[in-house]
Amino acid sequence: MTPSPPLLRAEKLNTFYDRSHILRDVSLAIRPGETIGLMGRNGMGKTTLIRTLMGLVRPRSGRIRIDADDMTHAPTFAIARRGLAYVPEGRGIFASLSVLENLSIAERSHAGNPWTVARVLELFPRLAERRGNRGDQLSGGEQQMLAIARALLTNPRLMMLDEATEGLAPIIRDDIWRTIRLIREAGVATLIVDKTVSAVTEIADRVLVIVKGEIVFEGDPTTLMAQPELMHRHLGV
Repeated sequence: MTPSPPLLRAEKLNTFYDRSHILRDVSLAIRPGETIGLMGRNGMGKTTLIRTLMGLVRPRSGRIRIDADDMTHAPTFAIARRGLAYVPEGRGIFASLSVLENLSIAERSHAGNPWTVARVLELFPRLAERRGNRGDQLSGGEQQMLAIARALLTNPRLMMLDEATEGLAPIIRDDIWRTIRLIREAGVATLIVDKTVSAVTEIADRVLVIVKGEIVFEGDPTTLMAQPELMHRHLGV
């Protein structure tokens, strides 16, 4: 069977912050429905890569394509309209708005969209119980659930999650991983940044390891797990 063409393709991205060269000739492709794990130690360029793909940071060179269309210089809202959603590490919810207000802002109410407010509240019963609470009245785990629910309401084709389980209690982390599996089963492609190597390798179709802004490994989880020296050197496990 011929593989599906990439939903998103990045080609030789070089991104800088002032004079600091962060991404160095980074290339990747994500196909519809595919789950990619992006791993590496802190400060290696993972967040910069996601922000570059979303148009929040501009690459100095290289190209970003969505459905083969050049979106390298497109504004972030145009990239989002093409089906990309981003759940940032800081969650980015509106603290003064209620859960329902946060969700209503994101919802795209078009006929046939699979993700609705009712569906995400069913997915996250904790949010349903706190639908009237302000964002700053939620726990860290509930805020993370709200950030993911809000992203789902844009009905994305590709969701990028940056450290979605960082700093959460184990039971909440389990809820988040369960949700990511459900998103995958729903056919949404995912790019996951997370330090939990065992969880990432369990769910990912492919894994990328980034070191000092360069991709040093790309392959399936089994191949990565068969290289313990590489994992210890670059992931600390």
